[in-house]
Amino acid sequence: MAHCLIVRVHGRQLDQLRDEASRIARGHKVDWWIERGRKGTQICFEDAQAKKAFASICENFAIQYAEA
Repeated sequence: MAHCLIVRVHGRQLDQLRDEASRIARGHKVDWWIERGRKGTQICFEDAQAKKAFASICENFAIQYAEA
């Protein structure tokens, strides 16, 4: 089951979030992926705890996100 968040960022911010998602996934030993959509970029994890950690990173960077 995929656990995804939608973010609306581009460029450097998206690169930074990708780096953070990769770091979180490694730490939780799960896969992650990105899907582009009409509402924004979905960043998905195989684990709910990894998604929760990623949401915390978004909050720390003041990046708005939505549940996918």
